[in-house]
Amino acid sequence: MISSRFFFVVLFLLAVVSLILSPLCLGIRSFPTTDGNDVLLRFSEMPEYRNGFECASSGDKTATSSCDPSLVHIAMTLDKEYLRGSIAAVHSVLKHASCPNNVFFHFIAAEFDSASPRVLAQLVRSTFPSLRFKVYIFREDTVINLISSSIREALENPLNYARNYLGDILDPCVDRVIYLDSDVVVVDDIGKLWNTNLTGSRVIGAPEYCHANFTKYFTEGFWSDPLLSRVFGSRKPCYFNTGVMVMDLVRWREGNYRKRIENWMEVQRKKRIYDLGSLPPFLLVFGGNVEAIDHRWNQHGLGGDNVRGSCRSLHPGPVSLLHWSGKGKPWVRLDEGKPCPLDSLWEPYDLIYKPKYHENSSPLSSPSIMINGPRSSYYLLR
Repeated sequence: MISSRFFFVVLFLLAVVSLILSPLCLGIRSFPTTDGNDVLLRFSEMPEYRNGFECASSGDKTATSSCDPSLVHIAMTLDKEYLRGSIAAVHSVLKHASCPNNVFFHFIAAEFDSASPRVLAQLVRSTFPSLRFKVYIFREDTVINLISSSIREALENPLNYARNYLGDILDPCVDRVIYLDSDVVVVDDIGKLWNTNLTGSRVIGAPEYCHANFTKYFTEGFWSDPLLSRVFGSRKPCYFNTGVMVMDLVRWREGNYRKRIENWMEVQRKKRIYDLGSLPPFLLVFGGNVEAIDHRWNQHGLGGDNVRGSCRSLHPGPVSLLHWSGKGKPWVRLDEGKPCPLDSLWEPYDLIYKPKYHENSSPLSSPSIMINGPRSSYYLLR
């Protein structure tokens, strides 16, 4: 029989080990719980998507490693508010990918989201049982002291800035990633976007919109300050939307671009030089040095402006990706019975399941799923 003293010694040693390992990436095998105030939506389970014979081997399909060179890496944020959009985006990618088993998702979740990252991870697994993915915890204190007020409160969410830290978050073996916002649907083979060639020393690729009035993204104080505005002196910057980017993480890490972006955020805190969230620092660092990708890969602005969220139409030309950037989100407008015409293009990818639950029921109670099981992992970023 184990003495109580020995029992407490074991508990103490386990606590010490936990503290020592906390800065590392930890695999989690426990199951999530939800209380009455934090019950998530349930989504329909998707069948397994399979590669065609023309696809390169993705190695062991049950492995959690993201180092397989045949993989297409996609990074997205994952939180309770935009969860329905994220699930629809993943669905759209898999549905149109020629090699869906080669797509690896990296989900970044906030440390203090009202739905824990552990719960979010299990929900993704229950919806996409064969999906290859990892979920990382993004510590909000990494960036919260650098964030300034924006024209819309949602743009101040620390998770909006997680894209700045992908070079630190993702495994060092991941040398390229596609970053996607949670309010997109992909209607083309994501492999085409993945194969974008970043020429010269360019670090990111994105659709550019050179007809847009670039000056409106910065304040008069910025443009009237010769020391600040000269950052564009030798460049011809065009607006680009950071919700869809191809990123060379090798060059990103080597050039310490995370710190370059943070430097501009520090300037913003001292002297307000922009009003629009996480976008302007990217424009300051990369504007005029972006690999221009076809506009079909970001038909953005479908959520209307950042104040009213009014309905908008598509840009001229072909479409490979629809992006509801702006205040209006299609799932909100559909639920309110006030959809915009283009919201009907998002609806087929919505996997929400809407039966009436008893008040105390948990939509994640069955089946039990091991978070660190096949094709998925859950990691802690410190």
